[in-house]
Amino acid sequence: MKLDTKVIHGGPLTDQHTGSSSIPIYQSSTFHQKNFAEAQEFTYTRFGNPTRQALEETIACLEFAEHGYAFSSGMAAISAVLLNFSAGDHVVFCKDIYGGAHQLVSEMFPKHGIEYSYVDETDPSAWETAIQANTKAFYIETPSNPLLKITDIQAVASLAKENGITTIIDNTFMTPVYQNPIKLGVDIVIHSATKFINGHSDVTAGLVVTSNEEIAEMLCKTQKMFGSMLDPHNCWLVLRGIKTMKIRMDSKTENAAFIANELQHHNKVRAVYYPTLANHAGADIHAKQATSGGAVLTIDLGTYENAAVFFENITVPIVAVSLGGVESILSYPYTMSHACVPEKERIELGVTEGLIRLSCGIEDKQDLLDDIVKALEYVDAGAVSQDAGQDSMVEPF
Repeated sequence: MKLDTKVIHGGPLTDQHTGSSSIPIYQSSTFHQKNFAEAQEFTYTRFGNPTRQALEETIACLEFAEHGYAFSSGMAAISAVLLNFSAGDHVVFCKDIYGGAHQLVSEMFPKHGIEYSYVDETDPSAWETAIQANTKAFYIETPSNPLLKITDIQAVASLAKENGITTIIDNTFMTPVYQNPIKLGVDIVIHSATKFINGHSDVTAGLVVTSNEEIAEMLCKTQKMFGSMLDPHNCWLVLRGIKTMKIRMDSKTENAAFIANELQHHNKVRAVYYPTLANHAGADIHAKQATSGGAVLTIDLGTYENAAVFFENITVPIVAVSLGGVESILSYPYTMSHACVPEKERIELGVTEGLIRLSCGIEDKQDLLDDIVKALEYVDAGAVSQDAGQDSMVEPF
């Protein structure tokens, strides 16, 4: 089944009881038990709900996995996975990690006695060097947020399997449309469904899939114990969003590739980060494991002042936290996605004051580019080029 068909037919399409063409919102906290002494499929929504089950079956199908779980947010999904490690375990993370995940690791892991370290995700040998006797998992984001650094998924997953290590990946940026980590050997795939999967900036949701039975049982229990499951109404909204995910993503990625290509030659832009640009450090690896560059690009305007004047003069994208909506969204990683990362670490990661992330929507690509170019007219070209380095436009990493 091709993806265009799969997003419609990959999960339950109609309600088995009524034939409804839209899975109903089973807005119920509890279910009548015809025989209290016998087990039945649904008893209490924290344990299971028909609307949530439809979403979980759908995301598992789209990611080529056996089991899916829906959580109340992307961070709830991440927490359900990471807080199941035990005291004395060691987890290796990519260095360029989402700010919320960084905060969870730095503040919660020490409380539970879980050890961790960070590696240069672009270097497969760094993952091998980081392995300790107590290493239990590798955690990957690729492309990373916001610098779109690329990790060789197959290489890291293969290394993990050789050493009995679980692999976890945040696949939010690529979605199941463009990257399928389970097929590349990854054990656990996480999504912030708030973003592209739902796609309309009206839901917070997280999804996790796996084909490992032991991990699946752990996730199912955790979902119940944490009480962090996604409510029926938001499950229905995500299901509705999935039906148009493929056509939305194709439009957004066309816009992103077009804009990235145009801006890489603009004299007001210090650097453009986008995985399919020829000068992107991870372009070859990304092309091997994904079928698109995705809908997100990041530009460096050099200084806070340039970023501020750019935001003041932009009119088409909204300026907001998050990404993945049908509307284009500009964000400022320094004080948004990575605000909880200590400033010194932020700067070392390359999340500097001139950095702006653009999540492309489905607007006309020329309208979007024209608006960006107009806003760039107010940017100080001298500040952009200052200390940029001779090769900054040629090799952004």
